[in-house]
Amino acid sequence: MVSWRRRPGPGLARLWGLCCLVLGCWRGALGCPASCRCSSWRIWCAEPAPGIASFPVPQRSAEGDNVTEIYIANQRKLESINDNEVGFYVGLKNLTVVDSGLRFVSRQAFVKNVNLQYINLSRNKLSSLSKKPFRHLGLSDLILVDNPFKCSCEIMWIKKFQETKFYTETQDLYCIDDNNKRTALLDMKVPNCDLPSANLSNYNITVVEGKSITLYCDTTGGPPPNVSWVLTNLVSNHESDTSKNPASLTIKNVSSMDSGLWISCVAENIVGEDQASAELTVFFAPNITFIESPTPDHHWCIPFTVKGNPKPTLQWFYEGAILNESEYICTKIHVINQSEYHGCLQLDNPTHLNNGAYTLLAKNEYGEDEKRVDAHFMSVPGDGSGPIVDPDVYEYETTPNDLGDTTNNSNQITSTDVSNKENEDSITVYVVVGIAALVCTGLVIMLIILKFGRHSKFGMKGPSSVISNDDDSASPLHHISNGSNTPSSSEGGPDAVIIGMTKIPVIENPQYFGITNSQLKPDTCGN
Repeated sequence: MVSWRRRPGPGLARLWGLCCLVLGCWRGALGCPASCRCSSWRIWCAEPAPGIASFPVPQRSAEGDNVTEIYIANQRKLESINDNEVGFYVGLKNLTVVDSGLRFVSRQAFVKNVNLQYINLSRNKLSSLSKKPFRHLGLSDLILVDNPFKCSCEIMWIKKFQETKFYTETQDLYCIDDNNKRTALLDMKVPNCDLPSANLSNYNITVVEGKSITLYCDTTGGPPPNVSWVLTNLVSNHESDTSKNPASLTIKNVSSMDSGLWISCVAENIVGEDQASAELTVFFAPNITFIESPTPDHHWCIPFTVKGNPKPTLQWFYEGAILNESEYICTKIHVINQSEYHGCLQLDNPTHLNNGAYTLLAKNEYGEDEKRVDAHFMSVPGDGSGPIVDPDVYEYETTPNDLGDTTNNSNQITSTDVSNKENEDSITVYVVVGIAALVCTGLVIMLIILKFGRHSKFGMKGPSSVISNDDDSASPLHHISNGSNTPSSSEGGPDAVIIGMTKIPVIENPQYFGITNSQLKPDTCGN
């Protein structure tokens, strides 16, 4: 019996070679060290020899965007995570560095890794760790067990981090005090080591445009915290003094563009940070920044943009007279952005009577502003130019209420039109009924003809009936046989007319009635 062994075919070999080539390309593209295995989404470095001394860096920065996990273990030469080393992997979510020689983490190490959710730095040689590398991250887990932390104020934030409600599991963290005694981190007490706090002198910051305002921030904490002001996109001139407590911020000649901005005071020390924020409200007179000629949409719209705080009241004028708004002519505000209002004067189906100058007046307690625009909706009927806009755009008709008599008679249906329409409908009905009556009459006549037209006026009842009996020797049809109705029968004689399957006798001619029987006897018929 012969045994067979299956050998790998050339197709499988090619597939394996392609996989190796792809993995090799990724390995080379990411600058993958010999101790690591690299793929498009993961870097795994667990081989102690030859080992790595720093993070793998991709040859091109875009090639590390899809990496979501980095696992490093047993790397005694890896002692630090420096600025921007991890920043090449902007999509990184999970970072593990365990059983290695890590001693230092830069404060800017994870500044670009905003997607980080899990960090495990267990069983390294960390004696101190600043909060700054982690403060902007939304971490679900930060694992730091079995590190030789030194009891100091610099790791107090780790204790506070464990005490927060965001941390689900308490780690068995320890630190070594000045007497080289191992102490549970939760029991660590360091004098003059407290979280900072920040408080603003005013949380309701209101000012009139063009005026100045000064804000104070009082801070506490140990060590004394550093204070800074966060003024994102502030346009107005300002100056601050953070050398004293409370720190101060002065905003001069306040601009209306700064209304709605948030101002924050941040106090930070090695234990942590605190922040106090308030919104800046600027009161200013209205300003119509945009107004344009009307444009047709579902309705006609005169668009405008108005800024003002408090919210300005709006009034429209037509040819200098107050425009009384209604359901057909009204002001619509579509978008509100802080103290800026975007809207339009909406008009339903305006006519040439609505052409003219429209003026918008915006007013509040700090002042007012007005702008004018000329509107042309439709040409005057009869001037040859016709309407500007297709009347099918509109669904409603204007009523004579806002700008005099603005009724559009072209869209109305008069009583005369209704009467004409009814007359046309009546005529149509009469014509249809008449045609139907004629058709029915014709059908009846045809049925009568078909029923009675099959009988002769001489009283013939059958298809082969003869006109006379045997004693009538004067008839030329006397000898026509009645014995057969078959068209092929030879008894019919020359005087029989065959129509279809029926033998019809020929009608007698009265001129032949005087002929004797002997003259009418056929020679071809037998006795």
